[in-house]
Amino acid sequence: LGAMRAGQVLLVLLAASAVMPAKDPLLNVCMDAKHHKTKPGPEGTLHGQCAPWKDNACCTANTSSEAHKDQSYLYNFNWNHCGVMPSKCKRHFIQDTCLYECSPNLGPWIDQVDSSWRRERILHVPLCKEDCEEWWEDCKDYVTCKDNWHKGWNWATGTNRCPWGSICRPFTQVFPEPKDLCEKIWSNSYKYTTERRGSGRCIQMWFDPARGNPNVVVAKYYAWKKRSSPAGMENVTPEAGKAVCALPWPVLVLLPLALVLLSERVRSCGPHAWGSL
Repeated sequence: LGAMRAGQVLLVLLAASAVMPAKDPLLNVCMDAKHHKTKPGPEGTLHGQCAPWKDNACCTANTSSEAHKDQSYLYNFNWNHCGVMPSKCKRHFIQDTCLYECSPNLGPWIDQVDSSWRRERILHVPLCKEDCEEWWEDCKDYVTCKDNWHKGWNWATGTNRCPWGSICRPFTQVFPEPKDLCEKIWSNSYKYTTERRGSGRCIQMWFDPARGNPNVVVAKYYAWKKRSSPAGMENVTPEAGKAVCALPWPVLVLLPLALVLLSERVRSCGPHAWGSL
């Protein structure tokens, strides 16, 4: 009788674990980087343009405040390396910093790196068409000396300066198209897409928090795609495609136990014992 009851309990747990999704390591996570929290959570208040992430953030209030400074302790990065950056342009770089530091929805694009100051980065995040094009449009009148701001600077003074021999040129020469800006400026952290805001297929730097964070569903879609779609399946959605998912760990643990107990029940009570469960 004890074995029968134990078997019944295990079968119930088995059924429950099969329908209860295990935590997805690609969702609601923070990067292992210089200023990120170990896990996302609410932050009472975040400064300025980082405020949309305050309900669930990977950044602290102090990090969000530093993200708005021309030269902060975050990375000692100088936006004004070729003269004063116009405010309409700078706001996009601030928003880019807020997304990078605060968003818990970049898991599908986190990549391992061998660096002295971070162990993870983002790679090929699909940025919405409007975000990329507005960024380029508002910065096209600025000048810069490099197309990759991620590396190659002269750091002799402790902050980034243009490399020796380089010259400051208009943005439109350094980045002829919006795609060039978004993909080159941070070593392919972003990927230019033709997907639009609200499509559920691209990450938004800009959004109205009163309407919720649209990047939550985007991260879920690409996490699903990364787990279940073979390379090259571009137009399959979770509704149209049938993903093959791994069994959650409770199933893998409980199934053998259930089978053992049930087999003991069969041996002790005969083959009709299966029908009595």
